[in-house]
Amino acid sequence: MKSNFNLGLSVIVPVYNSEKILPQLVGRLEVVLVKIGMPFELILVNDGSKDESWAVIGEMAKKKDWIRGFCLMRNFGQHNALLVGIRAARHEVIVTMDDDLQTPPEEIVPLLARLTNSVDLVYGIPIRKNHNILRNISSAMTRLSLAPLIGMQNARIVSSFRIFRTQLRDASQNFNNSLISVDVILGWATQKVGFGEVQHRKRAHGQSTYTFFKLASHAITMFTGFSTWPLRLASLIGMLITLFGFAVLIYVIARYMQNEGSVPGFPFLASIIAIFSGAQLFALGVIGEYVAKIHISSMNRPSYTIRETT
Repeated sequence: MKSNFNLGLSVIVPVYNSEKILPQLVGRLEVVLVKIGMPFELILVNDGSKDESWAVIGEMAKKKDWIRGFCLMRNFGQHNALLVGIRAARHEVIVTMDDDLQTPPEEIVPLLARLTNSVDLVYGIPIRKNHNILRNISSAMTRLSLAPLIGMQNARIVSSFRIFRTQLRDASQNFNNSLISVDVILGWATQKVGFGEVQHRKRAHGQSTYTFFKLASHAITMFTGFSTWPLRLASLIGMLITLFGFAVLIYVIARYMQNEGSVPGFPFLASIIAIFSGAQLFALGVIGEYVAKIHISSMNRPSYTIRETT
């Protein structure tokens, strides 16, 4: 199947502990990419794997000149590994996907057709996800955190299976921080976003390293690392609690003047104190998250460090 436009294709796959999946992934990708009929390359970024993934990448790169490999010094995270590949891509269109074969490589073909002149970025949305309830909840939290950053409509369609124009990486050229979200960076670059439904299979081998707590932590990082929205929320809660306090004061004065006595009951007083204390601790927690992010940024930690390339 020949492409409707004459462009090259760079497929980027972050790799973590996938030595048993990689040969199958590369084999299926090769069939798909040859069928598309565009110049192509495959960039495999080894994100500090503990198995022999890097050795497998090296062997495949020797046999196939369209495979390039990058080995990071340690595990930096999926988005950091993606940034390595995005910056190294040589062709005009970039595809990012996971290494677990949950999204079949064959889905690149229909999704690529949606990258028209009026669309810069296309997400592949699973028709039905093969995740457990906690994983789905944590994924929803991540999308909620992205909503104020890239727009509510776009946040609903975010996934790790993306196709976008390579020009969008210009938004990350001066970005040097250990806290990274590829979706936020792409959202900085364009609002011309589309989506297409894709199949979602069970993981081909092993288990996902994305636990509920890791995804929840990622959502908090998105909230406090790229937006001032949580600070505004804390201010709004503080204002509402203050208005509530004034309302309670008016109620107490009115009750006193009407009955010539104070409002009885320790539970009433204790609940008011608990509400105010909770609001203060919430605000302090939000401010603490921002101070922590400022501290991390001030250390100038690198987004990634490359140990070796093929």
